[in-house]
Amino acid sequence: MTTTFITGANKGLGHETARRLIALGHTVILGARDPERGATAASALGARFVRIDVTDDASVAAAASDVAAHEGVIDVLINNAGVHGPHGDPGELTGPDALGVFDVNVFGVVRTTTAFLPLLRRSPDPVIINVSSGMGSLAITHDPTRIESSVIAPLYTASKAALTMLTTQYAKALKDIRVNAADPGYTATDLNAHTGPQTVTEGTDAIVHLATEPPDTPSGRFLDRTGPIPWS
Repeated sequence: MTTTFITGANKGLGHETARRLIALGHTVILGARDPERGATAASALGARFVRIDVTDDASVAAAASDVAAHEGVIDVLINNAGVHGPHGDPGELTGPDALGVFDVNVFGVVRTTTAFLPLLRRSPDPVIINVSSGMGSLAITHDPTRIESSVIAPLYTASKAALTMLTTQYAKALKDIRVNAADPGYTATDLNAHTGPQTVTEGTDAIVHLATEPPDTPSGRFLDRTGPIPWS
C-alpha cells in the first residue's frame, strides 16, 4: 500500500490528484490550510485530512507529527500548494508581494520537504513530486508558439523557475529519494479563473505518472503530460 501526502489538496489539481491516486489504491492524506474545506474534501474522497499551512513552520511541523503518529511513514510527498500572485505591470510589484508568492511556492516546499524527510526515509521507495510549471522554463516562455510566452506573471514565473532548480538540487543531494517536477500545463483551475483549456484530469496526468512509476526510474526530471520538457 502506497501512502501519499498532498499539500493544497482541497480543490483543483491537488484534489483531482488525490481522487485519481485513491482510485489506483493509494492511501491519501489530504493536506489543506482551511480545516472546514479540507475535512469536507477528504471525507468526500475517502482520504484522511491533515491541516497544513505551508507558510507556517509550526503548522508544517504539526502536520508531520500527526502523520508520524497515525501512518508512521509516507511513500510519496506531493508539494502541490501554490499561489499565482500579481500579474501584469511589474512596475507595481512590492517586496511583500514577492515574499508572499515565494513563501508558498518555494519556501513552503522547503518547509514541507524538510519536515517530512524522516517519514519518507522510512519508505522502501520514497518519492517527492514538486508541482512546478512550464511558466518557469526559459525555453517555453520564449517560444512564441506557446501560450506561456504571452503571459506576464513575474512572481509566479520566477517562483516556478526557482522551484525547478530546487528540484534538481534535491535530486542531486537526496540519493535515496526520487525527486521530480511536474508541469500540469494550462489547466482550468481557480489559479487562472478557469480559463485553461485542459481539464484537471489532464492537468494531473504528469503528477499521477510520477507518483506511480516503478522504483528504477530516474530522479531530477521535469515532465508534463506528454513527457520531458526543457528546463532552460
